[in-house]
Amino acid sequence: METALAIVVFLTVALVVFSFGAAVYAPSSVLGSRLRALGWQRAQPREKPAFKERLEHALDPLSKALPLSPSEVSRTRAWLIQAGYREQRHLTVYVGSRVLMAIIGFGLVVAVSGFSSMPLLVGVSAFGFFLPRFMLKRMIRDRQQRIRLGLPDALDLTVICVEVGLALDQALLRVGEDLYHAHPDLSDEFHLVNLEMRAGKPRAEALRNLVSRTGVEDIRALVTTLVQTDRFGTSVAKALRVHSDSLRTERRQRAEEQAAKTTIKMVIPLVLFVLPSIIFVTLGPAIIGLYRILAPVTGR
Repeated sequence: METALAIVVFLTVALVVFSFGAAVYAPSSVLGSRLRALGWQRAQPREKPAFKERLEHALDPLSKALPLSPSEVSRTRAWLIQAGYREQRHLTVYVGSRVLMAIIGFGLVVAVSGFSSMPLLVGVSAFGFFLPRFMLKRMIRDRQQRIRLGLPDALDLTVICVEVGLALDQALLRVGEDLYHAHPDLSDEFHLVNLEMRAGKPRAEALRNLVSRTGVEDIRALVTTLVQTDRFGTSVAKALRVHSDSLRTERRQRAEEQAAKTTIKMVIPLVLFVLPSIIFVTLGPAIIGLYRILAPVTGR
């Protein structure tokens, strides 16, 4: 009798403890949520915002301190898009960075020399203000150069895709996927063209938007060829093949032009750095010998 009573008590206590634990640790438990609200469980620490988000919040007031006209805003947005920055927050970061660099330059000059040198103060502040624009222009040129270098490979792949039976839209999508690792900028632009055409834009308009986003003359010539081919109903594969051949000819001519300019560009460093050392090495011993010969004659 006592053994049975002990077993019943043990099972009852175990069942109560198990039920209480299940009620506390269950995700949808009301009891568990109340205990956690009372502080029984530590609240999980909130994740800190990323550095980019904090930088955007810090530069937002500075970007509003510089009033911009609508035409200047559209021109700046066009530059940012050509550099690969398409979101609205990038405009805030760019304008805020210009104001911040001007303030930093102003503060450095004031800390070093005070307000005694106003030309230096204005010059350093203006340099800091225009430095982000110079960097943006350099990024645009670098991106356009990367797109220009990847375009012949893209045309060859597009010709192959069109000749095997794919439509131009599907060919551009496939070429963009294949060039994702080799030429990511061009792959991204082809992906955007496909997204615009899927959204309902005409092919000609989507291709013209590609020209405005890149600003590359080779892309402009390619888009003109594709639009004319679509309008007149001619063979896309033949048009792309002819354009690819002309593009390679232009690349060779451009390389020859750069090679011809190299000789003229090397004149200045040769005159400034190489020619003085050659003169010193060739004429130095002769001058020393003449000095040793003529010094006893002159009495020095």
